[in-house]
Amino acid sequence: MKAHPLEKFRYCPVCGSKQFEINNEKSKRCRACGFTYYMNPSAATVAVIVRENSSGEQEILAVRRAKEPAKGTLDLPGGFSDFNETSEEGVAREVMEETGLQVVDTQFLFSLPNRYVYSDLEIPTMDMFFRCKVADTAGAHAMDDAAELLWIPLSEVNPDDFGLISIRQGVQRLLEARNGDFIE
Repeated sequence: MKAHPLEKFRYCPVCGSKQFEINNEKSKRCRACGFTYYMNPSAATVAVIVRENSSGEQEILAVRRAKEPAKGTLDLPGGFSDFNETSEEGVAREVMEETGLQVVDTQFLFSLPNRYVYSDLEIPTMDMFFRCKVADTAGAHAMDDAAELLWIPLSEVNPDDFGLISIRQGVQRLLEARNGDFIE
């Protein structure tokens, strides 16, 4: 039997009571004060950055993860949106933190649900994919939680090389739509 998503939350965040009990499959309710807490997804962003190489072939920017989960596998730049930050601001900040690149334009593509394990806690996320245009790709370098940056020709991209499930699914979706609207 799978544990309740709020199993590790033992006390009511409003009154501190231990009477914080399962209400349904995604919430807990406090019998002492009546507060109900729902485990809703956290907003996360994913940057799809494409450039044309010297041979005229399109390449996508991937990063190698420096940290768990999925350490050592490929990923696309991105991460969690911060408090009081739009997803567009969040994806631009994450791209800057991981690659040193300045995002000058974003376009929402699609979203995928995900589960991200952080400190042994499974956090539901809503991963929002954005096509990002950057000012210049020349100064790109791995920073923050990116161990390495790779420009991969789209013809050589293998979704199975991407360690996080939603990123793998998103890369597959991008490749299937390659002649469509997602990648210019």
